[in-house]
Amino acid sequence: MLDNHKSSKTKLTELGEFKLIDHLTTNFNITQDSTKLGIGDDAAIIKHTHNTIISTDLLVEGVHFDLAYMPLKHLGYKAVVVNLSDIYAMNAEATQITVSIACSNRFTVEALEELYAGIQKACEIYNVDLVGGDTTTSIKGLQISVTAIGTAEDEKITKRSCAKDNDLLVVSGDLGAAYMGLQVLKRENEVFKVNPQNQPDLTPYSYIIERQLKPEARKDIPLLLEKLEVQPTSMIDISDGLSSEILHICKSSKVGANLFEDKLPLDPSVISTCEEFELDGTTVVLNGGEDYELLFTIKQDDFPKIKANPHLSVIGHITTADEGVHIITRANQKIPLKARGWSAIPEENG
Repeated sequence: MLDNHKSSKTKLTELGEFKLIDHLTTNFNITQDSTKLGIGDDAAIIKHTHNTIISTDLLVEGVHFDLAYMPLKHLGYKAVVVNLSDIYAMNAEATQITVSIACSNRFTVEALEELYAGIQKACEIYNVDLVGGDTTTSIKGLQISVTAIGTAEDEKITKRSCAKDNDLLVVSGDLGAAYMGLQVLKRENEVFKVNPQNQPDLTPYSYIIERQLKPEARKDIPLLLEKLEVQPTSMIDISDGLSSEILHICKSSKVGANLFEDKLPLDPSVISTCEEFELDGTTVVLNGGEDYELLFTIKQDDFPKIKANPHLSVIGHITTADEGVHIITRANQKIPLKARGWSAIPEENG
């Protein structure tokens, strides 16, 4: 984990809003040719030669993250990455971001420096420019809003709505690790509350914890598909659980799907941690979320182009809408697929 604390504690009021923005963004560099004007004026100027793709997300403390086990540098990095993932899910190239934060007076200048160090690292790795944003106060906690901007040619743009009967359902990477990493962090946080002297050995869980605290957007997948000369027919990123994302594609495309349980890609560390927590691995994959892998469909004719690729797994196929959406279990049972992934809307009582 990265250090979340510094010895000095400068109050935000000592700088004020404009000096704070200047201070936090002073080391950000412009790398994209399409960025004509970045931070420092009333608005940024971006000049794309193709379609401009825009996505935005809001992360709220206590809902989307817990600073008890989320270092601020990791949080800044993750806030950027989860937004870039939406751009790559459109088969587009990410080029710029804006970041706005609202924080209470419990945060210091040094704390926000950590947050922005993570943001800067993500910008460097994914080659995107920070071109604007805002800072303001909040009564309680921290909120981060990131808008990601990208570009794509007409023929490259991939929506959720164009999957066709007999298309193959494909996923990148492996699934379920982020959710299990979160379970480990929650457990160790509860142990820490009881015994603050306890220093857990998280080494056996390093992969799944990294998938939770420092996810990576699959910038490589659109590039890989282009190299393989495969144009996906639909695509979505896996943020809320595999089941929800499959149902999103099916609803948008007006199709059904069959998902095969024995084809789901799970890392061995996910399987062992599921056993430790007495959780079913398939349930975790279907409903866990925050994997930020890409789920997409391709024509059957393109299967030979991807079948040997270690980054991609064919996990099912598209059917007609009247057949519905099902998971075929290892016991060859056909069960309707339900969306039980994470929801940002709390249920009301009464």
